[in-house]
Amino acid sequence: MHRLLCFFPSKSNPLKNPISPFRNLPIFRTENPTRSPLRPATGFGLHPSVPTPPNRSPLSRFHLVSTNLSSLIHSTGGTRRFSGESGGREALHYDVVIVGAGPAGLSAAIRLKQLCRARNTDLSVCVLEKGSEVGAHIISGNVFEPRALDELIPCWRDEGAPIEVPVSHDKFWLLTENRALSLPSPFDNKGNYVISLSQLVRWMATKAEELGVEIYPGFAASEILYDEDDKVVGVATNDMGVAKDGSKKETFQRGVELKGHITLLAEGCRGSLSEKIIRDYKLRDKGQGQHQTYAIGIKEVWEIEEGKHVPGTVLHTVGWPLDMKTYGGSFLYHMNNRQISIGLVIALNYRNPYLSPFDEFQKLKHHPAIKSLLEGGSVLQYGARTLNEGGFQSIPNPVFPGGAIIGCSAGYINVPKIKGTHTAMKSGMLAAEAAFNVLDGGAQMEMYWDSLKRSWIWEELYRSRNYRPAFEYGLIPGLAFSALERYVFRGRLPLTLKHGKPDHEATDIAGVHTPIQYPRPDGRVSFDVPTSLYRSNTNHEHDQPAHLRLRDPTIPERVNLPLYAGPESRYCPARVYEYVPDEKHGMKLHINAQNCLHCKACDVKDPKQNIEWTVPEGGGGPGYTIT
Repeated sequence: MHRLLCFFPSKSNPLKNPISPFRNLPIFRTENPTRSPLRPATGFGLHPSVPTPPNRSPLSRFHLVSTNLSSLIHSTGGTRRFSGESGGREALHYDVVIVGAGPAGLSAAIRLKQLCRARNTDLSVCVLEKGSEVGAHIISGNVFEPRALDELIPCWRDEGAPIEVPVSHDKFWLLTENRALSLPSPFDNKGNYVISLSQLVRWMATKAEELGVEIYPGFAASEILYDEDDKVVGVATNDMGVAKDGSKKETFQRGVELKGHITLLAEGCRGSLSEKIIRDYKLRDKGQGQHQTYAIGIKEVWEIEEGKHVPGTVLHTVGWPLDMKTYGGSFLYHMNNRQISIGLVIALNYRNPYLSPFDEFQKLKHHPAIKSLLEGGSVLQYGARTLNEGGFQSIPNPVFPGGAIIGCSAGYINVPKIKGTHTAMKSGMLAAEAAFNVLDGGAQMEMYWDSLKRSWIWEELYRSRNYRPAFEYGLIPGLAFSALERYVFRGRLPLTLKHGKPDHEATDIAGVHTPIQYPRPDGRVSFDVPTSLYRSNTNHEHDQPAHLRLRDPTIPERVNLPLYAGPESRYCPARVYEYVPDEKHGMKLHINAQNCLHCKACDVKDPKQNIEWTVPEGGGGPGYTIT
């Protein structure tokens, strides 16, 4: 089996091949499930080295991709087939459809194809990714624990994986405004690596494609498909080329249905389709029962001076600039090539509506112990993303009729470790094994839920279940309880703490707080939002319907502004939401949807849950490369 897992037929990188990207692409499932193995598929993400044609925006290249996909649908020669569907959409048929080319989705795809080779059979597997290319929407710290990758691809060290910087120093500080107090590090990062997760998933995608997985970047899954028995039978992509007023532009392309016997949702934290499935099938109640809790993580990648760079150094902090009742902390990781990742994570159950996560992050960088490291350096990239922190108490039953939820869409982050990549990958592998047994052996998809509860994911999350809710009582009580839980009870305390209010309900009315006056950015260590957005490579087609929708358009002016001082103008790290004067000399909410980083903070933190985050045109959003 070890030799099988380490075998890949090609050393080429199809993700980076700009020549004839659709040649020999076997995107249709044949009728014979035991046919000869698929030819290696070629992905259709355009590599950054492919220049944008003159007088054409980068986004228009994605329209070209969708046009080519449309032409493929009408290719009926050989073993390819398609089916016409109602509403003018065509359908592609697969055995397994995976939504999201992150660590969980790609791990599931790879494991499925490995099992096919081991059993001398074949299943058609496709992965749909809303980013312009694989990795474009992936952002994380990231100190990587290779446990799941060791199981998935044991020989990854010999296969060119971008995992090169082992942790060399592990530090933990308590910050006050001017001092950094060293504390014993609770993280135990021996054997872990400092990586770029965006780069790792690109590498994983090449391995998946070499095994025959078909990966479609630039296409956003916007709709769940059901049969007459309310069973999920796939997903549909949104229409491309629709103007802001709803009319069809010259570039209009109808969405495509991707139908599968099994659908795996790997959208990441607060995935829009995953949340709908969890709600409609009441999966939270069928699991551990408690609501999910979230945090917003804001990150920059810097290039610093040579003499200050110590590859493998890992630093975590708690305390300043946050107040004693707000849970969060910062991280600073030394990567290779003089690069460091620095970020601030703030729990979204913070109470003060005047708090701005973006400005807190800029403030952090002026701490004497951090500013001295950054001075003389330059920022390479900026980004933000929500992460789930509910842990064990918030795990839903991840199985629904026709498929399952995997990775951070379900919420497997180990909060005290500050790690979720290894658990996301393992969940994808377990779901893949269950799906294979459903399709090849007549098993039930509930096998995934049973396997999950017997796995090391379950043990990890159970032992770490009380750390996050302990901080509901403040920083010092939280640290004290965490030390007791780690060093005395070792996760075996015969008590499971509950989470507090849902994050959106935790926001106080503005009248009980004083507005926070943040310092102006200096342009050397701290920066404004437009400068930071430029570094995120965020790009959306301006002339399209807004993907950020208000369920009740009167709530911002009627509730949020008078009661909460317009918190959406501050909790969003991209300044998507701003209040501007209206024609009646009042204030109205204006939504700059083109700025969106797809972080999902608005979907979580809006006090009345009035903002609905939906997917924009495929290919839009940030363009991360080293986050």
